[in-house]
Amino acid sequence: MKTNARFIKSVIDASNKEGVNLPWSRGTRRAAFIAKRAALTSQQKAA
Repeated sequence: MKTNARFIKSVIDASNKEGVNLPWSRGTRRAAFIAKRAALTSQQKAA
């Protein structure tokens, strides 16, 4: 198999997998990170 064909096959296989986490589907982990970042920002403004 040529390198280009192998690359195309691997890209297609990867795109068919449904294990991708989109930014809005990360849920509580993302919300916790945003809350932590907002708390740090408010502390820096207070100082």
